[in-house]
Amino acid sequence: MGPGEGPGTRRRCRVSGTGWLTIGAFARLTRLSPKALRLYDDLGLLPPARVDPTNGYRYYSPDQVERARLVAWLRRLGMPLALIRRVCALDGPAAAGEVRAFMARAEADLAARRDLAGFLVDHLSRRESAVTSTPSTPSNSSHPPTPRPLEVRAAALTDPGLVRDRHQDAACADPRVIAVADGFGPRGDSASAAAIEALRHAGAEGIRDGDLLNVLQDAVDRARAAVREAASGSAPRAIGTTLTAMLWSDTGPALMHIGDSRAHLLRDGDLRLITRDHTVVRTMVEEGRITPEEAESHPQRSLLVRVLADGADPTPDLRLHEARAGDRYLLCSDGLSTVVPEAELCRVLSEVPEPEDAVRELVGLANAAGGPDNIACVVADVRKPRVRAA
Repeated sequence: MGPGEGPGTRRRCRVSGTGWLTIGAFARLTRLSPKALRLYDDLGLLPPARVDPTNGYRYYSPDQVERARLVAWLRRLGMPLALIRRVCALDGPAAAGEVRAFMARAEADLAARRDLAGFLVDHLSRRESAVTSTPSTPSNSSHPPTPRPLEVRAAALTDPGLVRDRHQDAACADPRVIAVADGFGPRGDSASAAAIEALRHAGAEGIRDGDLLNVLQDAVDRARAAVREAASGSAPRAIGTTLTAMLWSDTGPALMHIGDSRAHLLRDGDLRLITRDHTVVRTMVEEGRITPEEAESHPQRSLLVRVLADGADPTPDLRLHEARAGDRYLLCSDGLSTVVPEAELCRVLSEVPEPEDAVRELVGLANAAGGPDNIACVVADVRKPRVRAA
């Protein structure tokens, strides 16, 4: 242990005649503890300028103070040490870019956790509402009955497009589950079909609101396992699929999304995108590295960062939606969304009354634009339950 490295040592700022700073003095200047400085030395992040060969005392140069303070500030940001090492090795503008990118990723992670927290809050609030509104009074009570769940009428259609040799998109439009999946790789068709079938199983017997969390987790796990089995023997990330789906419980839909397929909501004539693409380019836009306009023609615009594939991050976005009678949902693969402008999507969804006719027209528009990719889409209408005769 060198001067200033432990209790009882004499405090001094410099070793006489050398200009070196002792570890204690350096710690006080940089607001880093001697323990942290030893760790950073062991990791090669902030080695001392000189180590006495006889007694092992550590000495630092005054020129190292700025770097040490930068390390301290980056640690306060929560940046991992491996990334700090890279930042410290860069020049000013490049280092600034890495800090900006790190914060964008941290904010995206926080946003994802915030979304999950919001999902859980909504779910628990609805469950509590359902419990308190359950009728417990006689049938002649003045309390109104619990409203019946809304009904969903949906149609799905897939098409190989006009360019691709293989058709790897899949879709379903069941009473409780609507979904699209866009497979990739040598057996991408098996991966997308397996993910869709996993969700069909989840909604086969209906989904009670109290079981929603378990059903969603089981569906994610089953889809991930099915894709892994379809990709068995392949290199990591060589085979996989996107998955965008809505599962309908007694009180409304839950949205599950991973990849770059999309979900839109048409409400009162306004079409809104309700999913976020999990792509490298989308991340670059959020980090400020490129503009949204540059993203549209970027060569990596289809490179996924989250997807159902072995070796990739398989964590989906989860959200609850308060569906209303008159809502119309569109789920589609990028074979539709990248070639048909949003204004055209809105026009078809607003003007074509039947889901079966709407999906046919949307697929036709994608093929009219060249059909460069496989196409999958689902259109689902939310309607008031029909009153059945006694």
